[in-house]
Amino acid sequence: MSSRDAVSGSARPLVDYNPFDPAVIVDPVDYNALLRAEAPVHRDPHTGIFQIASYETVVEAVKQPEIFSNRFAVALGGGTGAVDPEVAAIAKQGWPAVDTMLTADPPEQKRFRSLVNKAFTPRRVNDLTPKMETLCDELIDAFAVDGAVELRSQFAVPLPLTVIAEQLGVPREDLPRFKAWSDGFVAQLGQMADHEGRIAAAKLILEFQEYFAEILEQRRKAPQDDIISDVVNADVEGERRLDTAECLSILQQLLVAGNETTASAITEGMRLLATHPEERVRVEADPELIPNLVEEVLRLATPTSTMWRVVTSDTKLGGVEIPGGSIAMLRFASANRDESVFAEPERFDVGRANAGDHVSFGLGIHFCLGAQLARKEMQTAFRKLLERLPNARLSEAHGEPIVAPNILLRGLTELHLEFDVD
Repeated sequence: MSSRDAVSGSARPLVDYNPFDPAVIVDPVDYNALLRAEAPVHRDPHTGIFQIASYETVVEAVKQPEIFSNRFAVALGGGTGAVDPEVAAIAKQGWPAVDTMLTADPPEQKRFRSLVNKAFTPRRVNDLTPKMETLCDELIDAFAVDGAVELRSQFAVPLPLTVIAEQLGVPREDLPRFKAWSDGFVAQLGQMADHEGRIAAAKLILEFQEYFAEILEQRRKAPQDDIISDVVNADVEGERRLDTAECLSILQQLLVAGNETTASAITEGMRLLATHPEERVRVEADPELIPNLVEEVLRLATPTSTMWRVVTSDTKLGGVEIPGGSIAMLRFASANRDESVFAEPERFDVGRANAGDHVSFGLGIHFCLGAQLARKEMQTAFRKLLERLPNARLSEAHGEPIVAPNILLRGLTELHLEFDVD
């Protein structure tokens, strides 16, 4: 039974939901709708974490970074702060985690962010477009004659991963290693791995640190025209250079944010087009709809479905008192399906007039640094895929696509498509 029935009192009550139940994480639509209808700001009785679910309350919280702080590193793990001693022992072999962009507040956050801003300017992104188009064609060429593709691994992952790797200035032949390291960070963020999975993720993160620490040292001595050189040789307000731990933190965030979320959005976008052929035909008939298609996909996919905040002082949000020191979770995916903002929010509409009002990239000081790059990658990807994979449809042989349980990041594990071949 759906949460739309819950509003009339006939469905599962809100208190029965645990937001960290893997089933709820994989399919949060009913829970999110019930939150919006009954308690847009809700203290979850299972964890004590405040769930912020409506468009209005999410936006209000994001616009108050002095109260809803991004220094949430201690909140990872569902706010428990629990540390696996074996994982901690592996981490001690590398560099410590430090707050830079995502997990920092102003003024430090602004300083760190300014070091990499120039790599993602509209002009720089536009200059990358020809390379993106060529890369899309190269990837599609590898499976175009097959009439079938596992889109995530064969296209959606290598496209943004290659782009960010080249921007960082690291060799393309190391892409499989970058993907493994990115997966390690995603597993750590997701907090759903078992003991062995956490150990494996910690080892991958250590490998990442050792690899990039060596490159950082090379770029200190011999800078090149890439992001790593910009970061390692930049002065923080003219005072000092970043240390290795700070540089690694920035590179980690760029690696994950630069590929994981975009790959998930492209994959989900093609699933939506494959399961809504009438919308696919609309876009094929009018390619000018592709930018709006991207916004609608971002709204429905919301690859960063939730994000932590730490409440710094007693406050009130949506009429609910929140004590200082509380942990809050911003539910971006819920805000993007708020009925008060988006008419028929569950409907996929490539022509939706206000699709761009989504909050998938956040808002305010933590608005996604690579939003313009992600949009350009998605626009290029959908244009090429629609041109070259006619009548793309789900492969019946592989069943329904599966979503991996992850507290913060949401995406399909794979997407098998079939398409017509001339």
